[in-house]
Amino acid sequence: MKPHIVEHRLQPVYDADSRVLILGTMPSPKSREAGFYYAHPQNRFWKLLACVFDEQAPATGEERRAFLGRHHIALWDVLSRCEIAGAGDASIRKPEANDMSLILEHAQIQKIFTTGTKAYALYQRLCMPKTGIEACPLPSPSPANCGATFDSLLEQYRTIARFTE
Repeated sequence: MKPHIVEHRLQPVYDADSRVLILGTMPSPKSREAGFYYAHPQNRFWKLLACVFDEQAPATGEERRAFLGRHHIALWDVLSRCEIAGAGDASIRKPEANDMSLILEHAQIQKIFTTGTKAYALYQRLCMPKTGIEACPLPSPSPANCGATFDSLLEQYRTIARFTE
């Protein structure tokens, strides 16, 4: 697949009560098509969060937005623009960061998590010098991260709940 420039067009999801900010790298083609984060049917993100909070996995954008609000979670991505081939984080070139102050100045963020090693590395390099807030890396919930079992991911994602109450 040939790399091409992708502009981030999804709005961040947050409100004044958000306490946790979860950042991916850039919405996948499926997420861009659906107009909401982690929309690929094999992505384990929503199922993981549902298990963390002992709820049914939200299925629609509206249900997902309500779920995030109930649990004081903000959701966005590190990048506003990049060159990428499909959904492959390893192919990212020419990254440009989103302005995290949009959320950090309007919410009560206590902890920032990143989903995947690439999101963490990009956050640390492009955003942390401006925010001064260290991120906590979580493993990618992507189906491409096939080496991680659901249970091993869940063990690490449970950390999120400590910061949402």
